[in-house]
Amino acid sequence: MPDHRLTTTMHIPIRMLGQSGCRLSFPGATIYVDPYLSNSVQELDAHDLGRQLPVPFPPEKVHDADWVLITHGHKDHCDPHTLPKLAAASPTARFIGPGPVVCKLKEWGIASERIITAQEGWFDLAPDLRICAIPAAHPEIERDGAGNLACVGYLLDYAGKRIYLAGDTFARQEIIDRLIAEGPVHTAFLPVNEHNFFRDRRGILGNMSVHEAFQFAVEIGARQVVAVHWDMFAINAVDPEEIRLIHQRMRPGFALLLRPALINLADARISLIIRTLNEATYLEELLQGIATQQTHGLAHEVVLVDSGSTDDTLKIAERHGCRIHHITREEFSFGRSLNRGCEAAEGGILVMISGHCVPIDDQWLQRLCQPILDGAVDYAYGRQFCGQNSYFSECRIFAKYFPENSRIPQDDFFCNNANAAILRSTWENYRFDEDITGLEDMALAQRLVANGGKLAYVAEAGVLHHHNESWPQIKHRFEREAIALQKIMPQVHMRWWDLVRYIITSTGKDWRHAWRQGVWRKNVADIVRYRRNQYWGSFRGNREHSKLSHVEKEKYFFPD
Repeated sequence: MPDHRLTTTMHIPIRMLGQSGCRLSFPGATIYVDPYLSNSVQELDAHDLGRQLPVPFPPEKVHDADWVLITHGHKDHCDPHTLPKLAAASPTARFIGPGPVVCKLKEWGIASERIITAQEGWFDLAPDLRICAIPAAHPEIERDGAGNLACVGYLLDYAGKRIYLAGDTFARQEIIDRLIAEGPVHTAFLPVNEHNFFRDRRGILGNMSVHEAFQFAVEIGARQVVAVHWDMFAINAVDPEEIRLIHQRMRPGFALLLRPALINLADARISLIIRTLNEATYLEELLQGIATQQTHGLAHEVVLVDSGSTDDTLKIAERHGCRIHHITREEFSFGRSLNRGCEAAEGGILVMISGHCVPIDDQWLQRLCQPILDGAVDYAYGRQFCGQNSYFSECRIFAKYFPENSRIPQDDFFCNNANAAILRSTWENYRFDEDITGLEDMALAQRLVANGGKLAYVAEAGVLHHHNESWPQIKHRFEREAIALQKIMPQVHMRWWDLVRYIITSTGKDWRHAWRQGVWRKNVADIVRYRRNQYWGSFRGNREHSKLSHVEKEKYFFPD
């Protein structure tokens, strides 16, 4: 049986506070790290070092702190305008810091019994939560005569998962060796405001560059990185798009998070894979729906494969702690992007869901995966309902292909990856066709069923499928799917009289259903347009047999 306590508490809420500061809400303790909740640097040191981010909340409103971790004595980490007020607002909070920080805290009137000097050995903070100090090089590792560190990072161990909070540090072999010895590190908070001549001339030490921080993360084997120390002061800032681009180009093998709202520490049994291209409209709702799923103790992760989004897709995904991977437009195909996501995933069950689909309830994921968990099938797909802006004819198509009764198992090989789950070992054996223009789900399912594998339709696992397509996009979608169908079922042919008959018949049926539902007048013209574009696209695709050129790929995969 899964450990219910661990599998339901490994998603740790986090509030990023700017600079290196954050609040981590563990089940047994709320921890503040280097909280800079004032404008003291500008007020006390330099008029040109004002905050770029507003103060998220005043320190006197912090009533929930159990532990406050301070990495070193600089004001943007050890803030004289924050820590005394926070200590008064959270009277039971205790503080941990290196020697120079301890002296400052005492000078500011915080009682000695509430202060602990950071030690390089492990120390319990709460049940399943402990801490040890890690050397920090700012710019070099410094120790006093007794061997106590002047600047530290922290390693948190929560239920066996280790989180590295670097504070301010340069990359040094001693730090890497210590982290490897104490590891493996699951999540690393690393500063990316590089040291350079101009910052040094201004008296700002800086830290690692983005490249250096990412290489550091690779060396310590981190599975995900939270980039910090890039957003507070203009002279010390790093463009987040630069951070994302370097991660995309380096492909270092870990997930990148900027301003996450949660940290996922779970060993995933289920991996959800989302393909995206400018999916900001519905992605927030989708990820919120995933976060609320009740999975009977089965931990899950989200892997997002993006093919060049220019809207807020990546920001939304980062905020929700998704593991983001990139694929270029030149590399993209529906099958290849899914294979990339499956390769990056850790779960034994791989769930595919479209970036513009939203679960209808909190049981969707469990219900979709249950036939696979029961050993009844290898591949399952769920019901799809049309979104509120969908065309009437598309709703009729959904009603035809996604009926109200489940089929476990089903006889044919129809399925749809907008809402589907597959056993990882099954995917490894078959993989998705990377050259096909669509219907990669049916292509795999056809081979699976031919070899004796089982497929299921789970009507109880429903999603809302939102399409906001133009008429050319609808035509292109059906055209590329018809091209794919020629590869899957070459015996299927569509002739001119079929084209005419299908348009007339389907339009007439849609009109009758619309009339019965009292929406004929509203939909009469769109029904004609939809069915005409559907079947004209299908007709053109059915007659297309040549290998796609680059221009044709752009048309089918990325329509305007």
